[in-house]
Amino acid sequence: MKKEQIPNAITIMRIILIPVFIILLQIPQSGPGLLIANPSPWNHTSVPIYTLTIIAAIVFAVASTTDFLDGHLARKWHVVSNFGKFADPLADKMLTMVAFIYLVFVGLAPAWVVAIIVCRELAVTGLRLLIVEQSGTVHAAAMPGKIKTATQMTGIIFLLIGNFFFIGTALLYICLFFTIYSGIDYFYQARWVFKNQS
Repeated sequence: MKKEQIPNAITIMRIILIPVFIILLQIPQSGPGLLIANPSPWNHTSVPIYTLTIIAAIVFAVASTTDFLDGHLARKWHVVSNFGKFADPLADKMLTMVAFIYLVFVGLAPAWVVAIIVCRELAVTGLRLLIVEQSGTVHAAAMPGKIKTATQMTGIIFLLIGNFFFIGTALLYICLFFTIYSGIDYFYQARWVFKNQS
């Protein structure tokens, strides 16, 4: 495989891991599992954490790591492609949205928090398309956006494996703060997109 093909191959691998992640979460599991009492402040019932759920969390962690790796290699080797510009953020959003939908379904994350995060991601994705259309460049993520992504992915992992000491809950709300802050900052920095073009 040529060096310039490796970042896109990593992105494709992350996309392939998404259905694997979904299947692991949906396979019926039985037995006592690892019983986690009161895993979140909004769900006061005990929830069994099964082996396949832990494996799903590992798959999610691996896929999240590839999100950093493909972009890093593409910039380092100067092999940024149109496919990478399209598929990399799409795979990232698909992976996290699937995880959030599952966490809301099982009562491990509040729907209103996830709704805000999803709306922000859709809005910023649309804005990125406008920026690319008008300038031909991709607006790089600033530090607040990177913190949002890091806390989002780490928080999902902790929520999946039992939310020990409410670490997942804390990370989720930190993610919410940076989701809102980075979204506002992103639109402010790109406000020129909405000015009338002569």
